[in-house]
Amino acid sequence: MNRTLCAELAATAERDGDLPAYSSRVGDSWQAVTWSDLRRRALETAAAFVALGVEPGDVVALMMPNRLEHVLADLGAVHAGAVPSTVYATLAADQVGFIAADCGATVAVLDGADQLGRWLPVLDRLPALRRIVVIDAAACPTGARFLTWDHFIAGGRDHLAEATRRSEAVGPDDLLTLLYTSGTTGWPKGALITHRMALAETDLVRAVPGRPEHAVGISYLPFAHIADRVLSMYLPIVTGAHIHFCPDPAQLSTVLREVRPEAFFGVPRVWEKIMAGIQAVLGMEQDKQKKAAIAGAMEVGRQYVASLEFGNTTPPEMRAAFEEADKLLSVMRGLLGLDRVDIATSAAAPLPVEVARFFAGLGLVIVDAYGMTETTGAITVNSRDAFKLGTVGRPFPGVELTLAADGEILVRGATCTRGYLNRPEADADLIDADDWVHTGDVGELDADGFLKVVDRKKEIIITAGGENIAPSMIENLVKEHPLIGQALAYGDQRPYVVALITLDGEVAPVWAAAHGIDTTDLAALAEHPLVLEEVGKAVEDANQRLARVQQVKKWRLLPAEWTAESEELTPTLKLKRRVVHGKYTDALEALYS
Repeated sequence: MNRTLCAELAATAERDGDLPAYSSRVGDSWQAVTWSDLRRRALETAAAFVALGVEPGDVVALMMPNRLEHVLADLGAVHAGAVPSTVYATLAADQVGFIAADCGATVAVLDGADQLGRWLPVLDRLPALRRIVVIDAAACPTGARFLTWDHFIAGGRDHLAEATRRSEAVGPDDLLTLLYTSGTTGWPKGALITHRMALAETDLVRAVPGRPEHAVGISYLPFAHIADRVLSMYLPIVTGAHIHFCPDPAQLSTVLREVRPEAFFGVPRVWEKIMAGIQAVLGMEQDKQKKAAIAGAMEVGRQYVASLEFGNTTPPEMRAAFEEADKLLSVMRGLLGLDRVDIATSAAAPLPVEVARFFAGLGLVIVDAYGMTETTGAITVNSRDAFKLGTVGRPFPGVELTLAADGEILVRGATCTRGYLNRPEADADLIDADDWVHTGDVGELDADGFLKVVDRKKEIIITAGGENIAPSMIENLVKEHPLIGQALAYGDQRPYVVALITLDGEVAPVWAAAHGIDTTDLAALAEHPLVLEEVGKAVEDANQRLARVQQVKKWRLLPAEWTAESEELTPTLKLKRRVVHGKYTDALEALYS
């Protein structure tokens, strides 16, 4: 395969040039750019990079929300022969400085004041960083090192021929992007992703049954996340899809209802938040007849989806019952903006099976996938015609997957990275002599070849009694209650398991109002007897489904949410266990006193 993303964009612009590529909200309406316009502007952006002295192989750092300029800067760098690297916008200045120095970025493209605030404190450590482009002209500092986006684009007018020549010289084994892992432990590492790897991944995803060729989708996860980079940039370039930008994830529910996507991807926390919102609304429903009708329809939906799982059959009477129930369920999906979804997927962490079953009750099948930055995204997937809830599916055709003696998932295939930037010692841990990529995840394969991810290998709890416990299993059960936002199970080398728990910042005030509590302050709610009683019930419900050694013996409800900004979560909303352990050492110790 000698394809490149540059050639794929040229082909799509020729084939689907008049179709919409990306849409951005402008005022109260959506404004689209076509595929032919996108390619033209990508080349103009490449010319602007050439004018700044960017050479093939140079790294261009990007820190912006999901917006058209982000895609243009990324594709412009690629067409100029450079390597774009999107940096998570939630990183602290020291982390930004580490990444920019590690990759030797020569140019940075930043959105505005917030991003500048993360870069300005470390500029003296970055002698290789020659120029900084700022999208928001009002926030652009004075000085020769800085220029606005408009001045940047205007500066490339005389370099279009050179940009075109460079784009045609790009090869399949050239770097397409450098993606830094979100860093659940230690400093992030830059995974090397080539054109060949990314296009191999798009071919795998494109072949999943049921995916429309020109699917309407939403881009709301950071482009530093491999999933959104594949699903909202690389795959659309190949298929001519239509992506709508949602720069503020807090507006996702509104954008969902407006766009009504045909394909939608959510990390587990996104699906959990949607579920918690629905549960909160249903819990406040006062019409008992309506409430019973919804509950009955959702039970039919769950049974119907269960009948579709691999190895099962759907009796005609069940299909008929679902068609009747779906008259109500489709209305509920419509209220969420999910009524046109053909492909609903989840990845980044295993989707709790109870979350999947909840959405099955709405007649929506969420197919879980598994992959990592180092494999350019998904390597296993459930499909609509072959899925099992609670698993992450089976390996894509052509992907080799096996389990090591300790259960670690090993993978080998065309989408696997050749290593990290400047990290030979990490490369040795990642890839063995037989080219197996060691994922660091522990898994189980069933008789039908479906993979279940148990937990991160390094995060398995080994109690003082020698029992091996997967903390995520405990946490997912506790988080099933809509009141609970996050939970951390703890107990390594300890006599029993304890947990730290936080409230869901959106659901908790709604729940409180419904129960006559006259405060929306999370810290106050975390001390309220009714809230503590409800959280206690959630922990007890979880314990009923756990083995005795896995059960949470003590817990504490914390007064604030965990977020990426407060550093307990990665930008992809995964727990940073070491950070939590460090910040809440006293709270954890108190649970053993």
